[in-house]
Amino acid sequence: MTDHTADLVVIGSGPGGYVAAIRAAQLGMKTAIIERDALGGVCLNWGCIPTKALLRTAEVYTNMKHAGDFGLKADNIGFDIEAVVKRSRQVAGKLSGGIGYLMKKNKIQVIAGTARLEKGSPAPLVKVKTKDGEDTVKAKHVILATGARARTIPQAGLEPDGKFVWTAKEAMVPDVMPKSLLVIGSGAIGIEFASFYRALGAEVTVVEMMDRILPVEDNEISAFAAKQFQKQGMKILTGAQVEKLDTSGKLAKATIKTKGGQETVEAERVILAVGIVGNTENLGLEAVGAKIDRGHLVVNEWMETGVKGLYAIGDVVGAPWLAHKASHEGVICVEKIAGQKDVHPLDVTNIPGCTYCQPQIASVGLTEEKAKEAGHKIKVGKFPFNGNGKAIALGEPEGMVKTIFDAATGELLGAHMIGAEVTELIQGFGLARSAELVEQDLMHAVFPHPTLSEMMHESVLDAYGRVVHV
Repeated sequence: MTDHTADLVVIGSGPGGYVAAIRAAQLGMKTAIIERDALGGVCLNWGCIPTKALLRTAEVYTNMKHAGDFGLKADNIGFDIEAVVKRSRQVAGKLSGGIGYLMKKNKIQVIAGTARLEKGSPAPLVKVKTKDGEDTVKAKHVILATGARARTIPQAGLEPDGKFVWTAKEAMVPDVMPKSLLVIGSGAIGIEFASFYRALGAEVTVVEMMDRILPVEDNEISAFAAKQFQKQGMKILTGAQVEKLDTSGKLAKATIKTKGGQETVEAERVILAVGIVGNTENLGLEAVGAKIDRGHLVVNEWMETGVKGLYAIGDVVGAPWLAHKASHEGVICVEKIAGQKDVHPLDVTNIPGCTYCQPQIASVGLTEEKAKEAGHKIKVGKFPFNGNGKAIALGEPEGMVKTIFDAATGELLGAHMIGAEVTELIQGFGLARSAELVEQDLMHAVFPHPTLSEMMHESVLDAYGRVVHV
């Protein structure tokens, strides 16, 4: 047993936890971080990063199939799924190792083990089960950054079984390349895997309980995406729900309740993408008095749990479940603890969301529907990819940029995109919202030519009757 002391201890080393630890160290706090698995958490090891490596493979493979459109020859193309997965794992491993370097650089103590809380002062005491026994960490402040895991529905047979049914983790390291795939859930995770496996040739069916796929996105973007996916050969069932999953045969057989009655879909593999639930179990939260609501820790705008000295950030505190949201919460939390004067609560409507399917999808702020529901009189601008020279030169003419403004004030209420590289473009609108720019600021800005970013400008101009290139 070893006793440790610190100003701050962070439990979990994902993008929320490790960023919080680094910011604390920068502010002169003696900091420790506890991780039960690999540094970087789910995001770096089993989430954001390795999935993007897989999706990049799918993008390159898709482009190779269209080599002739670019005057190139690429005959007898194919792929090696083991090599595809190996590259993805190598990318994840490299970045996880990079977090280790950052911990050393910032003199952050790393404790490998599983943590639980006990009552203590001035903050809960942290007990860590390590390979050598149990350590104790006493700190002035404790931040929980334990993340979340895939939600399952055991009563319908919707839980991973090691063979037919995958969560995102199993889908990243497939034992086979399935010829047929059923994806349950059409949020970012479900659609990204549907896109990856479809690009590599699997017959893909997506089941979504809501009346449209990507239900958090703007209606027009969802509809545009659905058409593109169907054009690629993907089958989409909306307003549908899997009532039963039978895995007793050679194929998984799903009984699906649809708008028109009932449908049966058979597939070699099934991916569960029906949401996530916070990792709150076995942490001693009940013992120290922390409140849990529907699987997530309850916190205020400063990430305080209500238990003295105990804070929580990231996926464990709820939506939006995004790595960059967790990192920002970590910085806010630490700076508030340190007494920084220029700290502001997080406005979640300024957080961009990205889905890395083909075509990519990105958004920030309110959808058109939400803006109207909030009582805004709005101006809406749109610009198609096929009106942009760079998109045509890239061979990516399918897509659109949509912007929504308050008609009275010119406030940018929301921006929504679908098409090539929109996950890189969206931060321009994210910055505009954070800086509280209005339509005049955006119209007067000079966008470089030829770029995809010109479509952002044109969509703003379109909202005010000044669009040029359509």
